[in-house]
Amino acid sequence: MTRFALYVELKAKQGREEDVASFLANARNLVLAEAGTVAWFAVRFDKTTFAIFDAFNDEAGRTAHLNGAVAAALMANAADLLAAPPEIRQPAVLADKLPT
Repeated sequence: MTRFALYVELKAKQGREEDVASFLANARNLVLAEAGTVAWFAVRFDKTTFAIFDAFNDEAGRTAHLNGAVAAALMANAADLLAAPPEIRQPAVLADKLPT
């Protein structure tokens, strides 16, 4: 069972909404190379609000992801794309249902 997660809320700058959407869609390719990332979702709530949710079996997977390519690319582009710094939360997973 996954036990660790990340939830990152992102607010796009006005006029950069589609750039954030594109960035997140393309980030999938980077996540595919991460063995410790069990589940990864990039979602859009409204025109400017996005989020990333990831799940991991252990703290090592979560730490590797936080130090990985997606996080580095996000932080490198945050000032240009986002209205506020990303809010990174590290929740505990209470239950899951994943494909086997």
